[in-house]
Amino acid sequence: MSNLSNPLHLLPSSNAADIASLVASLQPIEPLLDALAGVVFFIKDRQARYLLLNQTLVQRLGCKDKQQLLGHTAEEVFPTRLGPLYTAQDRQVLDAGSRLDNQLELHLYPGRQPGWCLTHKLALHDPHGAIIGMAGVSCDLPSANAQHPAYPKVAAVDAHIRQHFAQPISLEQLTAIAGLSVAQLERHCKRIFQLCPRQMIHKARLGAATQLLGEGLAITEIALRCGYTDHSAFSRQFKAHTGLSPSQYRGSLQS
Repeated sequence: MSNLSNPLHLLPSSNAADIASLVASLQPIEPLLDALAGVVFFIKDRQARYLLLNQTLVQRLGCKDKQQLLGHTAEEVFPTRLGPLYTAQDRQVLDAGSRLDNQLELHLYPGRQPGWCLTHKLALHDPHGAIIGMAGVSCDLPSANAQHPAYPKVAAVDAHIRQHFAQPISLEQLTAIAGLSVAQLERHCKRIFQLCPRQMIHKARLGAATQLLGEGLAITEIALRCGYTDHSAFSRQFKAHTGLSPSQYRGSLQS
């Protein structure tokens, strides 16, 4: 195996042995990881380079096989509007030894089209507590569970958000619409839409923003139309979920 496809040679020997042992232990179940539809799974080294990944990621990136991705960072293999965000996240997790849970963000769907997912990442440690790498999954948002008994109430909340995302939306408004307590609303939204109410609002606003950015409107105008009080607040949220500033995203649409 070449050095490019085997980045373990660049790690300290103890760290390399630990992460290599972990990767080797997962190889017998790799076919099961490859069978996960709508789920990207990966393990990366201390430098955020892919050591193990499933076939879903290979297909989403339009690659022939996993060897094309091993040894590379997300920034090197994803489109420019997405890759830098993922690598920045990786480095935050690796530097702090922390976790990233339920991060709503744009990902690649089949055909390399952007779609929403929830991403989870965590640092991996050796027996002495040293960080040796990280693991993560990105799960496509599934269709709403219309069979859930609370679906009509939560669907009314979703409809209100999609119709009124340009206006301020409070949790109190949403609980009144659903006739549920805050705790009930949070729980049912997670079970039915896989998102909390705040994430549902972000998804509606940023989804509209990605459409408007292709229409030539001023970014300040787009911010107002999508329910943000000012340009800077809009830019922060947009970059947090897409990896690019609004102007950079607009440029990617034109390139």
